[in-house]
Amino acid sequence: MSLQEKKVFLDRNISSFWIVCFLCMSEWIYAQNTCPVIMQQLLNDGFHRNLLTRINFGTTDESIEHCTVALKVLLPKGLYVDPYELTSLQRHNITEGLVITDNVDLESPEYLSSDISVLVYMKPDPECFSCFRALLPLHCRYHRPAENGNISIGLESPEILIHCQETFLSLECLKETEIEAPCSLDSMRMCYWDSVKLQSENKELKLQIPVGLKYHFMPVCIITLLTTILCSGLILSALYMHGSFYFVKSSQ
Repeated sequence: MSLQEKKVFLDRNISSFWIVCFLCMSEWIYAQNTCPVIMQQLLNDGFHRNLLTRINFGTTDESIEHCTVALKVLLPKGLYVDPYELTSLQRHNITEGLVITDNVDLESPEYLSSDISVLVYMKPDPECFSCFRALLPLHCRYHRPAENGNISIGLESPEILIHCQETFLSLECLKETEIEAPCSLDSMRMCYWDSVKLQSENKELKLQIPVGLKYHFMPVCIITLLTTILCSGLILSALYMHGSFYFVKSSQ
């Protein structure tokens, strides 16, 4: 078995372990309270991550099958989602997401960007009756160099929205305010969603992003400038020695 195959095998086992823990913890919580529980997990490393979110409502009420569940995710300015990637994932029935914020600049660095709001429609989780899941691809923006070569970004728990034909949650699990948002990506018809209180709030997720070292700033700039001057000189020299130049005199 190659190293890559071992890595894939370990990743699958770790994910399965967390799924089992999540389901067991949910059943224990719902024995005491009926409000939903959420679990979030960051997958992959580097500048391209996947945010996996699972929600367990812990109910046997069949009316949940007529409910739509969504996440309202607020991304800090150090993170962004690619609207074109979301469109492609929607075509392949992987992720249904809508960027609420206008004019998302994909090339902008962190210090010139702003927060982004994303509405993600969750899908029923086949592993349990009252569970929903969603996978949101995240991308890290470029940051200024730091002292230790790493930047930490906090990702808060999302707001959980639910739209049902029949109410099955207790009033203690619903917030007072309703939110108007598209019913789905297909129709874009507006619906009123209930905001759900959670039994167990996740702690703020932390992303470690590799960045350049601050004391490398001047050496990198100097070496880049000298390399540019040297390469430009070599190109001009080659053109002068081997190039053919023709001067055309314009007639007036």
